[in-house]
Amino acid sequence: QVQLVESGGGLVQAGESLRLSCAASGIPFRHIVLGWYRQPPGKQRELVATITPITVGGRPNYADSVKGRFTISRDNAKNTVYLQMSEVKPEDTDVYYCNVMLAGINYWGKGTLVTVSS
Repeated sequence: QVQLVESGGGLVQAGESLRLSCAASGIPFRHIVLGWYRQPPGKQRELVATITPITVGGRPNYADSVKGRFTISRDNAKNTVYLQMSEVKPEDTDVYYCNVMLAGINYWGKGTLVTVSS
């Protein structure tokens, strides 16, 4: 059974930093792409960042809106993917979701709310 559990959200002020974590189980963690998405109110869920498996370089990919401010990383020993958020802006306020795709099926965590005050 696939489980993705996000944590680390909260209230921060603009310009500050925050680290989100996603603990995964029930998946071949080392061998799949991991991602973070967010969903603005009334809009579709959008990509924030993804990271490939270490075996193919552990390469990150970022949405233009977060490039240079956010960093995605993975710890294969802990089955955990992180999103380090720096220089946050009020427009980063959203629910952040962890994502994996396995056998053509998208799996999502329940999300963690990040609120950035100006």
